[in-house]
Amino acid sequence: MSLERAVAAPFRQRGKSRMGEGEFVVALSLDNDWFSPDQAKRLVDVAVGRDLLSRDGNTLAAEFDPGEVEVPPDFVPDESVLREQSTFERILNALLAAGVEKRDAVADINRRQHELGVTLEAAAVVYARSRGVDAGDAAARARRELRADGET
Repeated sequence: MSLERAVAAPFRQRGKSRMGEGEFVVALSLDNDWFSPDQAKRLVDVAVGRDLLSRDGNTLAAEFDPGEVEVPPDFVPDESVLREQSTFERILNALLAAGVEKRDAVADINRRQHELGVTLEAAAVVYARSRGVDAGDAAARARRELRADGET
């Protein structure tokens, strides 16, 4: 996975599993010349969202063993790693992988959202479960998003 390699590279280069966010951003942007500083910060956010990194103040910690990730010498990550899929997209992809037709899934999810009066993500989780499709971490993420929405 390109995202995992991009995240692992700075840790491998410095022989660490924890580092300051600024040091991490410098490694991605200036040292490796892969991203602009703003893009490198976006990569941090994506990696935290995917549970590849954890953030404690200004310190980042790898939530995997960077030494176990192969990073070829000529590796250059694609900018697509900066685009995180939404929770809905991740659930929809799980449905498609299980053989559900996209058009049918979207129509049924929209109908459930309207009927239940919930977010699109919550409706997608309900629909996936009704089809016997494990939405995995996307379901947990939808629950967190629901809780966060309820706090406002």
